Amino acid sequence: MRKITLSLAALSLLVVSCTTDPYTGERKISNTALYGGGGALAGALVGQLAGKDTKSTLIGAAIGGAAGAGAGYYLDNQESKLRAELQGTGVGIKRTGDTIKLIMPGNITFATNSSDINSSFYPVLNSVSKVFKEYKNTTIAISGHSDGSGDASKNQALSLSRAKSVSSYIVSQGVDMRRIEVAGLGSSSPIASNNSESGRSQNRRVELEIIPVKK
Repeated sequence: MRKITLSLAALSLLVVSCTTDPYTGERKISNTALYGGGGALAGALVGQLAGKDTKSTLIGAAIGGAAGAGAGYYLDNQESKLRAELQGTGVGIKRTGDTIKLIMPGNITFATNSSDINSSFYPVLNSVSKVFKEYKNTTIAISGHSDGSGDASKNQALSLSRAKSVSSYIVSQGVDMRRIEVAGLGSSSPIASNNSESGRSQNRRVELEIIPVKK
């Protein structure tokens, strides 16, 4: 009976916490609910093992749910703040589990064959830096990417230079450099076909992967 009650409780947490994504219109479970439901389930199991009764199970579920929801709430808020700041800028935002990825197309970030940031892109990076400073419990992996045309070694060097330029800029805005990792991946990780100009344009990019610090 306790197992049935436990399963229904965890399921209820997820069902009632479904939300509609304002950007896509999709119904989805918020990460607050996802983490909170998982925490409640884990906490309830601990409570059962410790107390062997319903009261202990409920106490464990409450404690675990609160801890889990806190992590999910932090991630949800950070994603929401980034979407609000970057709406209409051309920067893509992709959420996968507990990772947020910002995709900055090269054509709006840099001049052709250059690692100098376009001055028109400074306000965008200022907004990104502001959110990074507010949400300090994350690391930031910055990677530069190129299309598959041209000399591979030159593409790799340019992709690294571009990643370093973005890193240097956000550090200049007050983001702790110890949170940042930089890599140049050249053409090794395409997101579109290199057989068309449209695809090559998508592949020329800088990505910022935001990962929560595990506590």
